[in-house]
Order: sequence, then C-alpha cells, then structure tokens
Amino acid sequence: MVQSQAKTALANMPLLDVTVLDFGQIFQGPYASFLLAKAGAFVIKIEPPRGEPGRRRAEPGKSATLPFAMLNQNKHAVTLNLKHDRGRALLEQMAGRADVLLENFSPGTMDDLGVGWNRLHELNPRLIYASGTGFGISGPDRDNLAMDMTIQAASGIMSVTGFPDGPPVKAGPTLVDFMGGIHLYAGIVTALYDRDRSGVGRLVEVAMQETVYSTLAASYDYYYRTGEKIPPRTGNRQSGLNSAPYNVFPTADGHVAIHIVTEAHFQNLLRAMGREDLADDPRFATNAGRVAHMDETDALVEAWTRTSPRWRCSRAPRPTASRARRCATPRRS
Repeated sequence: MVQSQAKTALANMPLLDVTVLDFGQIFQGPYASFLLAKAGAFVIKIEPPRGEPGRRRAEPGKSATLPFAMLNQNKHAVTLNLKHDRGRALLEQMAGRADVLLENFSPGTMDDLGVGWNRLHELNPRLIYASGTGFGISGPDRDNLAMDMTIQAASGIMSVTGFPDGPPVKAGPTLVDFMGGIHLYAGIVTALYDRDRSGVGRLVEVAMQETVYSTLAASYDYYYRTGEKIPPRTGNRQSGLNSAPYNVFPTADGHVAIHIVTEAHFQNLLRAMGREDLADDPRFATNAGRVAHMDETDALVEAWTRTSPRWRCSRAPRPTASRARRCATPRRS
C-alpha cells in the first residue's frame, strides 16, 4: 500500500529528474519556477548576497514578504555574487550539470556578466536557457524597463479597463507578471519535450507584452465588428460589448456577477426572475437582440437582483431532471 502510494506520488511529478537554476525575481520568474517545482523539478533559487528585490521588500525585522514565501516554496535557496569571478565560475559549474536556467533580468544583464545564453550553451549544449522580459530581447523597446503596470499600460489593458466616463485603470491583480510566468513555464516544458528528441537545449524567450494580447480578444472583436479603432472602457460589461447580460448587478445585500453564455442560460434566468413571458420578446429572445438593447436588458435583470439576496441571484434554476435525462440519453443510430 505504501509503495503504491509512493509510485503514484512520483508519477504525479513528471519533472522529477529536472534541475533548474532559478534567477527569477519579483513575480514573473519566481512563478514560472514555482510551477516547475510543483511538477517535481529540483529548483535552486539563486539570489545575490542581499537577496532578490522580492525579499528586500520585507518589513524591518522580517526576512521575506508573503508573496516571496508563496512563490518560492519547494525550492532550495543559495546566494551567488555574479559580479565576482568566483561567483561566475561557480555558476558555470552548476550550469554544466543543470537542465534549465531561468532569469527575468533586464535584457543583456547576464550577457554583460559573461554568463548569458551563448556562454552557457557552449558549456552545456543540453541546457535550456529561459529569459522573461517586458518587451523582448530584441526590437525597438528592448531596453525599456517594464513591470506589470507598465505592460498593462503599453499593451492596451488599461485603455479598456474602467468606466466610460473615467480614466484608464489598471487591473487589480498583477496579471501581466503571472501571465508571463505561465508562458515562461510553458516554453520551458516545451523545450524539455523537444530536447528529448533533439538532444539539444534551446533559448526560450518570453515577452510579457506578447503574453497578454490574447486577453484582449474581445476588444479586437469590437474593432472588427464596428470599425471603431479604439474600443471603449465598458466598466463591468464585456469589453467587446458582444454579450448580454454581462455585468455586476446590485442585490439587496451586496452585488452579484451575471454572465449569460448560452440561450439556455438566459431561459433559466428568466425562470428565476419570474419573467418567462419575455421568452419570445425580440429584444431578449437572442443574444444579438439583448446586445442591441443592452441597457434595457441590464435594467430588466437589475429590477430583479436589487430586491433579492445574493444567494438567490447566484442560484438560478437548472433544467428539470426529466429534461436532463433526455439530454443525457444517447441517440440511437
């Protein structure tokens, strides 16, 4: 029984034989290496003598911040001074036996120290060198410093966040850093998969600005549908204004978020509101009709939510059991 559980645990850690040298700092790099560690990789967190910036943000008397502790669990920490010959020599020895080196310094930082991709690839052709940056390691914006907020601004996220009569607003969480970390992890795992076939490591490069463009798909759709070059800020409505109802509505004791995806969802909502009489109303019968009459749609929903508790608004009735059985019964050929 114990052996069986141990085998299951090992099977759930597919990167158990992977060694990672982690120079990640703040959020982007550390989150990528955190995901590698969770998958079983042996991650060596390498910091300069005074610690990486995420650690140095700690309050007096404390050794680390909560985000630092969250993102660097399951790792083995050491310090290394790459500004000294001895530190660089130690890194070269470590890189000669490692599978992955990960960093999210400013472009060219490791090259200037003499331990960038070209040097380490020469020492260990199987090494995967992963670099996370704001705007990429080439191109006109290469040397622009970038953090989560600046990429939110440059990418267009802030331009579509907020309300129409207000200024651009950043998203609350540091989503760009973590999107960058997810893509960096994906690039590393893809490179490991490729190395199993080619026997050679490669340079993996992720620009945070590029990782967030897909999150603006609804805004791009707005441009293609309407021809308006600048999608508006839409508050809590969908950024592309192509789905309704999609909003945050007041309730008797707070707020509730409602997003209708299918027509069956809207029929369930009408049933919950006691407004099944509107099922065939052309303003509400289809998503296209509701989008064309968005203000009326939102007013209809708000008239119900405003006098209802949150629990009732968030638990609209589902299809009946008999209907569910019919849907689950396979058709005969």
